[in-house]
Amino acid sequence: MDLQTLWLTLRLAASTTLVLLAMGVPLAFWIVSTRSPLRPFVEAMSTLPILLPPTVLGFYLLILLGPRTGFGRLASHLLGHPLAFSFDGLVVGSVLYSLPFAVQPLTAGFHAVDAALIEQARLLGAGRWRILRDILLPLSVRSVVAAAALCFTHTVGEFGVVLMIGGDIPGATRTLSIAIYDQVQDFSYAQANRTSLLLLGISLAALVLLYARRSGGGARHA
Repeated sequence: MDLQTLWLTLRLAASTTLVLLAMGVPLAFWIVSTRSPLRPFVEAMSTLPILLPPTVLGFYLLILLGPRTGFGRLASHLLGHPLAFSFDGLVVGSVLYSLPFAVQPLTAGFHAVDAALIEQARLLGAGRWRILRDILLPLSVRSVVAAAALCFTHTVGEFGVVLMIGGDIPGATRTLSIAIYDQVQDFSYAQANRTSLLLLGISLAALVLLYARRSGGGARHA
């Protein structure tokens, strides 16, 4: 097992999950609380990565992060290196690709909170962010955990987007899913099997913990 590749994959998944929670919570709150005509467009854009082929998203991100765009040049100037074919670029791509797995569970959790509680808080003078902090988030812990678990496991298994943006650079952009592809290309099926079993174990463990937490919460409420 390539421990360097394993560590890079776990670091990418953890970084992506933290960024997505920081982005997803306010975005989901905006979606459930706004009456803006832009809401359908924002919801569509946040869901689009589920339907879009990873290679399409990866291609456009590669162009965006490259040196021929203003954003790419600015990022390269600020970071001291281009975003494309770097770990930072992988984080950007992974965040966009896994965005629906953060926003949708959080939106569903916020929608499930009793509207009467929110209205009472408003009548007592609570502002939007206090409602989010003191009511929605505490009552949506399971949705937050679900979003984190889904984002982490989805990032661990990414292939198309990370390959398009990061290529296959050992120690810099090679993740476990790309390592499996390399091993199959080299006819190293035993190594590919071991790496695949590791990915399967990580994903299964995350889902078991998620469902165990849900079952425990349901039993306590019963």
